[in-house]
Amino acid sequence: MTGLLVLGSTLVAGVLAGTLLSLRNGRIHRTTMSAPSPNPRDSLPAAVADALRPGAITLVQLSTTFCAPCRHARAVLARVAETADGIAHVDLDITDRPEVAQTLRVLRTPTTIAFDSEGAELLRINGVPTTDAVRAALAPHLRLTE
Repeated sequence: MTGLLVLGSTLVAGVLAGTLLSLRNGRIHRTTMSAPSPNPRDSLPAAVADALRPGAITLVQLSTTFCAPCRHARAVLARVAETADGIAHVDLDITDRPEVAQTLRVLRTPTTIAFDSEGAELLRINGVPTTDAVRAALAPHLRLTE
């Protein structure tokens, strides 16, 4: 009887944890801007600073080699970049670059950070977003086309 109670409790805890994690997937966090830095690009890791596109908002997706959701996020973000003026999408594999994840405070993959052309962080996406959510979050920053 005790074994059944332990099994039942474990199953309930697993379902609750899975539900909470799935609710957080794809959530977009708008970055609260503190005092503007004179050159925010200087505080970025070199791999990220080099990926930024001049005159555009760059969606920098941080992925790892064996991340299955990263492939789905890559497809969504590439679609957004294809249908928007002034936006670029770059996928950085951080498997062998843990310092990039640490500097940017990334705890899971995929994480996508939108940067303006100067390197200021505009928003952050954890998990796989929907196309509509990304478009809505970026709408104040650029003109989207169909």
